[in-house]
Amino acid sequence: MILEMKVPSPGESITEVEIAEWLVQDGDYVEKDQAIAEVDSDKATLELPAEASGTITLKAEEGDAVEVGAIVCLIDTAAEKPSGEAAKDVSDTYDKGDEGGDNNAEEDLAEDQKATPNSDDHKKAPNPAQETYASGVASPAAKKVLAEKGMDPSTVTGTGKDGRITKDDAVNAVPSMGTPSGGNRGSSRSKMSMLRRKVAERLVEAKNTTAMLTTFNEVDMSPIFELRKQYKEDFKAKHGVSLGFMSFFTLAVVRALKLYPAVNSMIDGKEMISYDFCDISIAVSGPKGLMVPVIRNAENLSFRGVESEVKRLALRARDGKITVDEMTGGTFTISNGGVFGSMLSTPIINPPQSGILGMHNIVERPVAIDGHVEIRPIMYVALSYDHRIIDGKESVGFLVAVKEALENPTELLMDNDVKRALEM
Repeated sequence: MILEMKVPSPGESITEVEIAEWLVQDGDYVEKDQAIAEVDSDKATLELPAEASGTITLKAEEGDAVEVGAIVCLIDTAAEKPSGEAAKDVSDTYDKGDEGGDNNAEEDLAEDQKATPNSDDHKKAPNPAQETYASGVASPAAKKVLAEKGMDPSTVTGTGKDGRITKDDAVNAVPSMGTPSGGNRGSSRSKMSMLRRKVAERLVEAKNTTAMLTTFNEVDMSPIFELRKQYKEDFKAKHGVSLGFMSFFTLAVVRALKLYPAVNSMIDGKEMISYDFCDISIAVSGPKGLMVPVIRNAENLSFRGVESEVKRLALRARDGKITVDEMTGGTFTISNGGVFGSMLSTPIINPPQSGILGMHNIVERPVAIDGHVEIRPIMYVALSYDHRIIDGKESVGFLVAVKEALENPTELLMDNDVKRALEM
């Protein structure tokens, strides 16, 4: 029986996918549920499992864009699974045949080159130019001009007597651009994945369709450092996850969104939609590029809940197992460029959302505390927002609220009960 495997729908509104990589070869025997291909949609990379066991015939090439529901391969379910030795013999024969074919081709080509006369062989080589003691020697005036241009006289052909380099030669000489010689000048061209192309389109869309502005502030991370130093070991031992910075920032953002609901809104045509829940998108770097999984109803999560969800989503994104549903929606985004060493940036809004918070690296800086200079761990934070629905007062107030919560987490995020907040 021949089974036709069709492209399943990865999610709502997705009409086509791209064959990113075949994990099997044409004619291979595959087992049911074995991953046979990776397919890119405009939102995620997914594995395509075999629907039955049998011999596979591929019907699409890597890089092909295929519609959802299209046939991408056939599986002959009546085929018997080859034994290990038989499969090995076939593979060895195929490899040896390939090697023999390559060698014969090279030998045939060499014989053809010997048998075919080259008309250039009958041409007489031109006589080399006659050189003298003056060839390539620059006159004093020419030497000065070449020095001003930073050129070596050996790179200039002299037209003066006996090959001498004249001032006119030096004036007319054009310096070579880039590496003078010996450098690698190669280039390569590769097709962008469907996911990368979609990310590019969305970034351009955000720049072109929103009135995006960015406001900045700085956060003294000392209080969070002290809490993590005191409780992180017990927290990890009890919950199995680390007490990181993302839980503090996520809960600080949730608090600020409740204070400034316009930041938790988005434009739909001529209407503004405001949400009474906080679905926080977390920008993470995956093997296929930027991915933005969503922490659902973050307003209902504790520190443990946020850290567990961040870890789960990050691992799924890293392993390429993240689903479209896990990246759909989101009312606000947090992006952490600090993990790569970024000091400051202007993050781009994730449409149709209206705001994104950018985290950055933490650096010890001198700051004024009660009239005295102290060294504190400081992080610069940035809020990019859509000025069409978020005014300057709201954007600045939102970022100040985030700053206040991070600099006073015990009171504003833990209700003055640290152990209860961390569920110790």
